[in-house]
Formats: sequence, structure tokens, C-alpha cells
Amino acid sequence: MKSRLVLSLCCLALFSSCGGGDKGAGNAPEYAVLETQATTAHLTNSYPATIRGKQDVEIRPMVSGFITKLHVDEGSVVKKGQVLFTIDQVQYKAAVETAKAAVETAKAALQTQELTTQNNRELNKKGIVSDYQLSTSENQLAQAKASLAQAEASLTNAKRNLEYTEVTSPSDGIIGQVPYRIGSLVSASMATPLTTVADNSSMFAYFSMAERQLLALIKEGGSQKEIVEKMPKVRLQLIDETMYPDSGRVETISGVIDPTTGSVSMRAMFPNEHNVLRSNSTGKVVFPNVLTNVILVPQSATTEIQDKKFVFVVQADNTVKNTEIQVYRLNDGQNYYVTSGLKAGDKIVVEGVQALHDGQAITPITPAEKEAAYQKALEDQRSGNIQSAFQ
Repeated sequence: MKSRLVLSLCCLALFSSCGGGDKGAGNAPEYAVLETQATTAHLTNSYPATIRGKQDVEIRPMVSGFITKLHVDEGSVVKKGQVLFTIDQVQYKAAVETAKAAVETAKAALQTQELTTQNNRELNKKGIVSDYQLSTSENQLAQAKASLAQAEASLTNAKRNLEYTEVTSPSDGIIGQVPYRIGSLVSASMATPLTTVADNSSMFAYFSMAERQLLALIKEGGSQKEIVEKMPKVRLQLIDETMYPDSGRVETISGVIDPTTGSVSMRAMFPNEHNVLRSNSTGKVVFPNVLTNVILVPQSATTEIQDKKFVFVVQADNTVKNTEIQVYRLNDGQNYYVTSGLKAGDKIVVEGVQALHDGQAITPITPAEKEAAYQKALEDQRSGNIQSAFQ
């Protein structure tokens, strides 16, 4: 029994000396190292937005009466000047005819008074008609002219009221809800409009941006118009998370910062040639954000101390130096974009950084070599080569 124990210890010593030859206590551990490179990052900022038509016009009648015809229905696409509703025209046509008759009567009265006044002028020259009678005749002529003008104005008003019985669209757009139908009594004083025409040829996206983000966009300065013109084209992400195909532009920036939210209201306009966008829908306005000469590092290669980020930079003697870096506030979820603290060509440790300490010596290898060693170990485990699998 004692001889078996001695034999086992000898075998264990022999196995240890053969398996750990390359990684003895005096050798630095291997760590995957990546050489950094400057790159250009294409990031985006998105802001929740409410989408509204370029112009939402409430359609209200200018005259009272019963609706006799509906020319459109809800959701209809209409053109500017297209008839939407017809209000009973009988009384308004009668008013036009009455006004026309009044005009003709006033014209006849004016012609009669012109003849009378002209005759009185001649008789006054001969002393047959007194000055008082001539003045009276002149006043009656002026009154006749005024009566004709009043009659013509009444005719114009009657014709306009008749035109108002055909309610037309003030712009191109899409018909909204139609609460009134044929037979409904409508008037100019009613609270609910006949319908709403949404001019959807172009759509406005209203959104808010934090004051700090706005300052980053306008740091070059200039007038309000110049600032807006310098802003990049923006995209629109729809509610189903697809991207609207047409780009838009920021048109207005509010001059007042909301003190409760610290944000400023903005408006972007998007074309809507195919009527994909509708009023009161929602989405996100997406700003492009291009970063040049930044260094991309994996998030797993960083450590964080008191909200500061660090990486281990490999020195010439293969020791590591814990180095603070500044990163851009946006990232892709896997990498950080380093704006300062590193330069192109620096080599950083990209694995096992939690176990490292400043000044530690390592044996740098490439990530590909590390992956190859890992795969080799897996293969050795599967094949039963335990000695090499755990080297």
C-alpha cells in the first residue's frame, strides 16, 4: 500500500512538470491585446415626435340651412376648391332674384330722376323753376344713385350667400370626421365644424430636444435662420419602428427653454407625397451624428471607477498602465467611442481586465490567437487529452 502511494506521487509530479513547462511561475500570463485605430462613427439621436398635417382647417358653414347633399365622405382626398357640402339653396336663390329686381327698380328710378333733374336745370335757367325746386331735384337724384348702390350691394351679398351654400375645401387634403349628414340643420354659430380638412401634402413633426443637445448643434453660432440651415437632414422612425423613406428638415426652433423640462420645442417638416403620414400619429425624429477620428474600444475592455472609465494600455516592456479615457455619450451597446485618452496605435487589453492591476506584466497575444487556444482546449477536452486541455 505504501509503495502504491509513492508511485502515485511520482506520477503526479511527472505530469505537473510536463504540462506546465511553458507557463511556469516565472512566465507572465497571456492576455488578448487589441491595437486601436481611428475611425468614423455614424451614430443617431432620436426624439419622440407628434406628427400633424401642414394645415388642419375646420370647415364651417357661412350660412344657415339644411344640408341637401354630401359630396365627400370621411377619409376622402380632396383638392382646393372642391365642393364638400351643399346647403339648401332655395331661399338664397330667391334672395338673389329679389335683389336683382331691386337693382332694376333702382336703375329705372335713377333714370327717371336724371331726366327730371336735367329738365329742371333747363327750366331754372329760364326762371321757370326756382333754385329751391332745382336743389330738391338734385338731392332726389343723389338719393336715387344711393338707392341703386344699395340695391347692387344687396345683390352682391345675396349672390355671395348663394355661393356659400356650396361649402368648398380651402386646400388640398384629407377629409376628417363628418358628424353632419343630409337633412342636418347647420349654421355659422354651431360649435362643431362640418368636418376638418387636413393638408397632408407636407407633415410637421413636433419634438423636444434637451438644452445641452441643442447647444451642441448650434455651437458654431449665427442667426436663427443660419442655425436652422446648418442643421443636418433628419429621418423619421414610424410607430412600427420602420424608417420613413423621405428625409426632412428642421424648420423652427423655439426661442424659449421650458424651465420644467430643460428642453426646447422644435419642428421638422417631411414631404408626404404618398399620404403615408397622418395627423396626430407618432414617431421619432432621428438626427444623424457623425464622429470623426474616434477610437472604438469594446465595453468589456473597460473598467469604471467613480463614473470614470479606464483601459489597460500595454507599455513597451509588456506591463500594463491603467489609463483614463473619455467616451462619447452615445454608443452601440457593445463598444465605446473614445474621444480622448487614447491614440491610434495604442495597444489595450480586451479580456480579463477586472483581474489586472496597474504595472502588471503580461504576455500579449492577439484575440485570434486567444480564440485559437480556446478552441484547441475545447477540442482536447472532447478528445480526452486532459493534460493539454488545462494548460
